[in-house]
Amino acid sequence: MTQKIIRQNQVFEWGKQTYVMGVLNVTPDSFSDGGEFNTLDAALTQAEKMLTAGVDIIDIGGQSTRPGSEQISLDEELNRVIPVVELLRSQPNELANIPLSIDTTRANVAQAAIEAGADLINDISGATFEPEMLSVVAKLGVPIVLMHIRGTPKTMQQLTDYEDLIGEISQFFQERIQAAKTAGIDPSNIILDPGIGFAKTFEQNLEILRQLPQLKSLGFPLLVGPSRKSFIGHILNQSDPQKRVWGTAAACVAAIVGSGDILRVHDVQEMVDVCRVADGIYR
Repeated sequence: MTQKIIRQNQVFEWGKQTYVMGVLNVTPDSFSDGGEFNTLDAALTQAEKMLTAGVDIIDIGGQSTRPGSEQISLDEELNRVIPVVELLRSQPNELANIPLSIDTTRANVAQAAIEAGADLINDISGATFEPEMLSVVAKLGVPIVLMHIRGTPKTMQQLTDYEDLIGEISQFFQERIQAAKTAGIDPSNIILDPGIGFAKTFEQNLEILRQLPQLKSLGFPLLVGPSRKSFIGHILNQSDPQKRVWGTAAACVAAIVGSGDILRVHDVQEMVDVCRVADGIYR
């Protein structure tokens, strides 16, 4: 299966290599890098750094989704992300052409970001927070990442009781895939994310990584986001998310072995190397 990303007709060939999605949080309160890139100059510098490191997609987010986070206003989210999209698209280098993802659960933000130059939508709610997201994405004709979650970032870590973790995630995906198709989204524009760290315990995050092939059997590309997550800190006894780079590397290799297609990461340079070597071995 191939998926064309609109920007410069770049084709992502799922299964042939692992694609690296670099995180660009323009927020004051994200769990590991809040406040680092929430000015235009800082965001541009970080995007340039990721581009040099070999990033495939840059994922721009203005709403923190760390456990316990509160939702900001629509205007605040727009004011955080749209100027960054416009700035990157105005650059006289390859930033003008790199695929940009917008990390949002709001249909209005999705539409404004695509109109400003973004290429795909990354919705951590699986388009359940605002069901109109699906019709907007269908109209725009862009890819969407549908992530599994229970509750909201504020409540999700109280909602981790599953009878059949992988089965329930699969059922959620099947329901969201059908809703997306019904809304008019081309199946080739659907990417799935099992939501590591979102309404999942330490043990459940590990189980997802072990069982990725079961989720891959649904027939859609998988995005996996283990980067700097607390389950890595638990194993390493490392409370500082920024010191979880090599634990993240191990989780990324596990995701590649499990047929993950896109890895959403903070430490782009290191994880590009990890992906190239793991791809050389496994793909």
